[in-house]
Amino acid sequence: MNNNIMKVIGFTVLLIAAPFAEAHTGEVQSGFMSGLSHPFLGLDHLLAMLAVGIWAGKMGGKASWRVPLAFIIIMFVSALFSQGLVSMPLIENGIAVSLLLLGLFIVLAVKLPVAMGMIVVSLFAVSHGVAHGVELPVAASPFWYVSGFFLTTALLHAVGVMAGASRNDKSLMFIRLAGAFIATTGGFMLLAN
Repeated sequence: MNNNIMKVIGFTVLLIAAPFAEAHTGEVQSGFMSGLSHPFLGLDHLLAMLAVGIWAGKMGGKASWRVPLAFIIIMFVSALFSQGLVSMPLIENGIAVSLLLLGLFIVLAVKLPVAMGMIVVSLFAVSHGVAHGVELPVAASPFWYVSGFFLTTALLHAVGVMAGASRNDKSLMFIRLAGAFIATTGGFMLLAN
């Protein structure tokens, strides 16, 4: 496994453990653990996080870390600024479109310039960030909640990048099937909305 990826995973694990070293952990654990688990609780969020990583890994080079980083930053900021919003118009449609397009990008092996890829995922990240922020548990600290799903997202992106970077025939077939599943899920979500 790439040494840089191992460093990122190790750093992320340390960040996850850091809040529990504090003396007053009740609110921190509640908000942080809620945020940490949130991306796993909805198939749409889970698939989107993996899809961003897979697509970035397929593009390779600087895109493999810049595209996921752009998504994470915009999602984080969107979640923090969504506090107090009741809902964002068409938020679910935005999430569905992100799944549909990311899935198609994976299946069709779409390669964009790095900056364009960053812009595309940043647009998707707004919907995901607002959805995460609006779903903030009442008793949770917004900072710790957002930090929790930020770290889970980073780990899911890393897993996706590793999968997308694989170049053997079996992996490529699996990645295309995953992309088709992601796109189909997004399509069904759009029809349901």
